[in-house]
Amino acid sequence: MSISQPNENILYIVLISCAATIGGFLFGFDSGVINGTYDGLSAAFNTSDLSGGFNIASMLLGCAIGALFAGVLADVLGRKTLLIISSIFFLVSAWGSGVSASSLEFVVYRILGGLAVGAASVMAPAYISEIAPARLRGRLVSIQQIAIIFGLFGAFVSNYALATYAGLSTDILWMGFEAWRWMFWVELLPAALFFLILFLIPESPRYLVLSQQFDKASIVLTKLYGASAAATLVHEIKASIENKDTKPTIVDLIDKASHRVRPIVWVAIGLATFQQLVGINVVFYYGTVLWQAVGYSESDALLINVISASVSIAACLIAVKVIDKAGRKPLLVIGSLGMAITLGLMVFAFMNSEFNTQTNKLVMGEMGMLALIAANAYVFFFNLSWGPVMWVMLGEMFPNKIRGSGLAVAGLAQWATNFAVIMLFPIMLASIGLAGAYGFYTLCAFISIFFVIKYVQETKGRALEDMQG
Repeated sequence: MSISQPNENILYIVLISCAATIGGFLFGFDSGVINGTYDGLSAAFNTSDLSGGFNIASMLLGCAIGALFAGVLADVLGRKTLLIISSIFFLVSAWGSGVSASSLEFVVYRILGGLAVGAASVMAPAYISEIAPARLRGRLVSIQQIAIIFGLFGAFVSNYALATYAGLSTDILWMGFEAWRWMFWVELLPAALFFLILFLIPESPRYLVLSQQFDKASIVLTKLYGASAAATLVHEIKASIENKDTKPTIVDLIDKASHRVRPIVWVAIGLATFQQLVGINVVFYYGTVLWQAVGYSESDALLINVISASVSIAACLIAVKVIDKAGRKPLLVIGSLGMAITLGLMVFAFMNSEFNTQTNKLVMGEMGMLALIAANAYVFFFNLSWGPVMWVMLGEMFPNKIRGSGLAVAGLAQWATNFAVIMLFPIMLASIGLAGAYGFYTLCAFISIFFVIKYVQETKGRALEDMQG
């Protein structure tokens, strides 16, 4: 749908899009809540740098698995059903992470949460792409990134409030439990809301056509675009699906003529990988550790996280406003350039600071303000570009036939890279220091500029049925 229909129900489309993005909020909350619990986990489970890093990164294993199988399962069970299953996993993970008595138990519950995050991360934008008109699709899918950032913001605010009220994240708060455990339990509220509200939204009409439920697809499309447009849209979706008598499979990602993986799949993997190689989740997962390493107190470090999340929200709001006008590709180039510069400034600040061997912290002096400003500018450029745009493009760049499988492979690449970056950061911090670690992220941001210019094709304003892959 690239043009407005006379009976288009915009309010309904926006409302169900917002409902789907609660999964993005939980994605963000689950990612951000760990930021304030590092000290509590270390104290409770007596972890080393490596095992502590695995406690934090363990969720990402579940994310990779969830993202890999989400596309395939969504083609079998439906987008809506898979999101409902994800909401149940969010509930179990939030409760279990807080009650865990051992590192192994904690890892199991975090992996369950990761399965939910991985599935929601690829299915929410895919669902929105499949119900939204092309001229609004970028803005509506970008709501997913805003929801993610609001989730991060919510986690940072609740972490800060709970730790401040208790004194420290490791101190007892209520009912004999430490503050860091309550940080996980806060997530039970939005997870329960997500579970309930999913029963109020329709199934994706494109999934219904893929599964040959044409009457149901027509009913949903009538609610979305009016009766006069529904029949035409069902026909267009059917026409866009090759070999309509067969179910989509992962094998469809291989071109039958050349017997090679389709180029569009490699581009999607590149987008998903570069989004993580620029180091954004080091800031979101290890923000408290980072700022404590350069001399800030736990309370100040948690407050800086809140500031960074606020900057992220502002950037996402700008992205939503301009993405369907400026296009996806220009925003990616601008973001890569901005991140390369700001990351470079952070490296400069770290390199020109002194290391205190007694406290094992950097003494930044006047460089501290430069690092703080550069870090928030970096977060701004990421959330203006790669944060929302990568998910928008993954949700719309594939042809209907391979969208589920393509999202699965790209999601696996995204979360596998995320896991590697998060696991390696404590090791890089101990071996090559902050300057070395952020120097690597700077290089990746610089390389991503050329990747976008050479390989990424613009998808602005194109109907999903026109995507050829």
